[in-house]
Amino acid sequence: MSSLNLEDLDLLCKLPMFSGLSPDSLDALLMGTKIREHPRGEVLFLQGDDADRFYVIFSGWVKLFRETPDGDQFIFAVFTRGESFAEAAIFDKGDFPVCAEVVEDARLLEIRAQPFLHQLQTDPNLALNMLASVSRRLRYHVQLGEQFRMRTTAQRLAEFLLKLCPPEDGEITITLPYDKSLVAGRLGMEPETFSRALAKLRPLGVTSKRHEVHIADTAALRDLIKSEE
Repeated sequence: MSSLNLEDLDLLCKLPMFSGLSPDSLDALLMGTKIREHPRGEVLFLQGDDADRFYVIFSGWVKLFRETPDGDQFIFAVFTRGESFAEAAIFDKGDFPVCAEVVEDARLLEIRAQPFLHQLQTDPNLALNMLASVSRRLRYHVQLGEQFRMRTTAQRLAEFLLKLCPPEDGEITITLPYDKSLVAGRLGMEPETFSRALAKLRPLGVTSKRHEVHIADTAALRDLIKSEE
């Protein structure tokens, strides 16, 4: 278990549900929360478990999935640094509708449902932020559907990579999960299509080796997206 550092707090305050909260409100929300290191392969919760918590990712990757009757997995979503997951499930006081598994060593903030819901009832700013967060998630899925129809695979991959980079332009190396099929699934691609999209970015200075992707200049990816738009 570890404590929040300044970088963690900065990331947390950029999430829609926490942005603009007063220091006192944020302190109240974080009281009793846990930050833990979770190894690859650890199951955080199973479908049918009580939805009594949600998570914020400070590092690593987590997938949400369901087991099919024939034993395969259907992956609903893959989350990484700067994202939260499972928060919607706490509102109906029911069960988790999916399973969650760590797919790359992760450092996660666990927020318990009961104290969070109590704070939600007493803090109107938090309630508005939560509505905005849910709305943004719905808008994201609508936009994702539009991107699948309107954008090339290279552009979708470029946009995904940029989300893992700092806002300033320049050279950077980022780490993807060992299983790139997870990223492909998140982008609505088959693994072979993902590899071809990565190859299309090579002339822009994007190279990959195993699970690391090197970007010579993130500005080139931004230019690609703008040209497609």
